[in-house]
Amino acid sequence: MRKILIPTDFSENAMNALRYGIDLFKYEISEFYFMHAYQDEIYADEASLTRETLDKAKDEVGKKSNEQLQAVLKKANEYSPNPRHTYKVVSSNSLLLDEVDRIVDEENIDIIVMGTRGKTNDKNLTFGSHTLQIIKYVQCPVLAIPEGYKYTQPKHILFPTNYLIPYKRRELKLLCEIAAPYRAVIDMLYISKAKKISMRQEDNQNFIKETLCKSVINFKVINSKDIVNTIYKYIKDHNIDMLVMVNTRHSFLENIIFKSSIDKLTLNLDIPFLALQNMRRDEL
Repeated sequence: MRKILIPTDFSENAMNALRYGIDLFKYEISEFYFMHAYQDEIYADEASLTRETLDKAKDEVGKKSNEQLQAVLKKANEYSPNPRHTYKVVSSNSLLLDEVDRIVDEENIDIIVMGTRGKTNDKNLTFGSHTLQIIKYVQCPVLAIPEGYKYTQPKHILFPTNYLIPYKRRELKLLCEIAAPYRAVIDMLYISKAKKISMRQEDNQNFIKETLCKSVINFKVINSKDIVNTIYKYIKDHNIDMLVMVNTRHSFLENIIFKSSIDKLTLNLDIPFLALQNMRRDEL
């Protein structure tokens, strides 16, 4: 059974991500957790908050969170009364990152689905701060859905890689299982000025060939130093439906997102983005 965590701030971006997740896994027996962490909301107006009013604020915000989650639950059931799906809600007086981390560990979550941006929806940013934090720090695949993206079956998936890391079998299996129902083609794209790959890269490439056995995989090479714009051009030129990257040391994803200013990020994604994880906590 697939276990899917969908954090929500009750924005339209969050609801859009929820609908995408339900549609994407419509063929699988799945358990969805709709989660809202509201501690920041309690202290949002700290100037007027006192010790005497704190407990009341906690009760009011907690009650509102539960009510909104019940509304989300109702919408989900109305949108997709799928007998393969089970929906649960989690309301928590905690920080978003802490609560996501807890649920991922305790429930053995397979994937987190969320909007690229949340309620603040700063259009100058490719990813909102909450989405970036979860991609960077939570040891679970994250599927981020852009604002207003209408569900499209992922028929053509782009997976840029430098083949420098040994991939995790569980996460490659997840990608395979996402691709399989739609007979998706996966393009593994190596972007480099080097004309050949090392033995280590070759071994990692062979592992991918063996693990993603149910999918059609095209191994592509583009000679370029400009990783971001090469990916962006490839997405547009080949009608890509989903971008997949890995979060680890020395990966394309780390170079593009975590070592560059988000304001200057030129990869303005308008398709779903799946971030796989390959980092231990002591590396973060």
